[in-house]
Amino acid sequence: SFFDRAMEYQDNGFAVVGGTNYGQGSSREHAAIAPRWLGTRVKIAKSYARIHRQNLANFGILPLLFKDDKSYDSIEQGDTLRFRTLRDQVQAGTDVEVTNADKDETYVVEHDLSERELEMVLEGSQISVVKQEFADVEA
Repeated sequence: SFFDRAMEYQDNGFAVVGGTNYGQGSSREHAAIAPRWLGTRVKIAKSYARIHRQNLANFGILPLLFKDDKSYDSIEQGDTLRFRTLRDQVQAGTDVEVTNADKDETYVVEHDLSERELEMVLEGSQISVVKQEFADVEA
């Protein structure tokens, strides 16, 4: 059932792979909230619609960009993508290595997040960051 698959994804996490101008259309926050609830922590696309990209960061989903269209073309539905030391890679710079376990290929993707956006993604959401800021002020 859909529910069973959703719970499996929520437990195991997953990445979404998209093409050009991913997220174009209605810029509703739920386009980021629902995938986050289902366990999405990373999206990789050729490019993002501006508001959707911001909403992803706001809700703790890391929006990554393909550096090479060949990488996008190589990935197929159902492929297992692995991110070793993702947090460390993101904190160290903009490049991130992704391994396609099904094809034994490695791709280099990147993020273009500001320091504030990166903080939101690493803390899990904009809400988490603001909550911590209020706690720091009250302390």
